[in-house]
Amino acid sequence: MKNTRIFSLLALLLAFVFSTSVMAQDQKPKASPPATATGKVGDATVTINYSSPGVKGRTIWGELVPYGEVWRSGANEATTVTFDKAVMVEGKPLAAGTYSFYTIPTEDKWTVIFNKTAKQWGTQYDQKQDALRVTVTPHTAPTMNERLKYDVNSEGLLLSWENMVVPVKITTAKK
Repeated sequence: MKNTRIFSLLALLLAFVFSTSVMAQDQKPKASPPATATGKVGDATVTINYSSPGVKGRTIWGELVPYGEVWRSGANEATTVTFDKAVMVEGKPLAAGTYSFYTIPTEDKWTVIFNKTAKQWGTQYDQKQDALRVTVTPHTAPTMNERLKYDVNSEGLLLSWENMVVPVKITTAKK
């Protein structure tokens, strides 16, 4: 009887392990996997949470992402940017907090938007909730970026995708 119980327990454990590995094999990689970029700007920690779509042979700027229209700057849920301290973005003050991050790209200037409604689907943008809008200048990327990528460095944040990089200057707010 004791051996039967042990055998049954082992059989159940093996069945669980086998079914878990089979289910894991069935999962396809996401088309736009979630990603996070974190870094320090002065003494402020900046964290960006986003979904990272791929180029997949498409023309991104001006086609997939139309010029002159609000873009969620990622895929799926709205991209969010969190500041643990007040900062200056392109010389303008922005309080500590979590913001959804939108942009309006054009060929030579981009409007960067920090929106007060952080938890939302990326296409539910409401301009009345904007905390800050600034204008930045995009540049040609030194290398092609297949996936949308954000970086945080001592000068601010950097959006890179396809053949474009978009720097957003961030400094620690003056006290």
